[in-house]
Amino acid sequence: MLYEQIAQNKRKTIVVMFAFLGFVLLVGAALGYVFYDSVIAGVLMALFLGIGYMAIMIGQATEVVMRMNHAQEITDVQQAPELWHIIEDMALVAKVPMPRVFIIDDASPNAFATGQKPEKAAVAVTTGLLARLNREELEGVIAHEVSHIRNYDIRLQSTALALVAVVSLLSNMAMNAFWWGGGRRHDDEEETNPIVTVLMILGSLFVIVLGPLVATMMQLALSRNREYLADASAVELTRNPQGLISALRKISQSEPMEHVDKSSAALYIDNPFKEEVSDLFATHPPIEARIKRLESM
Repeated sequence: MLYEQIAQNKRKTIVVMFAFLGFVLLVGAALGYVFYDSVIAGVLMALFLGIGYMAIMIGQATEVVMRMNHAQEITDVQQAPELWHIIEDMALVAKVPMPRVFIIDDASPNAFATGQKPEKAAVAVTTGLLARLNREELEGVIAHEVSHIRNYDIRLQSTALALVAVVSLLSNMAMNAFWWGGGRRHDDEEETNPIVTVLMILGSLFVIVLGPLVATMMQLALSRNREYLADASAVELTRNPQGLISALRKISQSEPMEHVDKSSAALYIDNPFKEEVSDLFATHPPIEARIKRLESM
């Protein structure tokens, strides 16, 4: 059941990611068709911007994320021996290099991992997590975060964020072009079917206007699916779903974090703001749904 769950989550992630890439190209094609009289020009523009944004996102240093979340690095095992040894053990089991260790001074229990590849990864936990979780629960959380590292989830999330930014930029470009009177420019007599042309233009405008919203929903869907995968992978590492189940219950029932960077919220094991939002716009799956899947393993 465990390996079947992992394989199913991976398939879902691949489907969502390809759909996401396809949607970005669709928005580019719509922009090119309506405002630049060339579908190919729009698609190439989307590709160029996508590659550029992904390079920027993937190139961001771990230090930037940790600084935004007020995390302090632990450089010696004596500073936090239990945490250090658990991270070391989970990294060994997952067959990834030992990540850097950070602690965030916040009473709310939470944790996240960052780094674009295992060799440059880092794990951060709050002081609240260390104070409230026992060793078994802490192992479950660390296994979850190390699974994100092993699965290259951070790189995938960075790519998704870049694609959302590209869709928003393309949509803004379209709105600016519309405001300044841009539009299709070839002669009416070249149109073989005016009705089809009108429908194509309306459809393209519809895609452009709703593009940022749809892209954000797809990015959040990808984020939620990666949480399910990391949960399943954590059980693969610890062989103990009860540790993570108990940890998730404690984390979900805690108070919001006081000082957290909003753009990093999706990185945490659970929403650090504890706000109630629709499932479509949630950065994380419901804790109840995650626990239910873990209990079935």
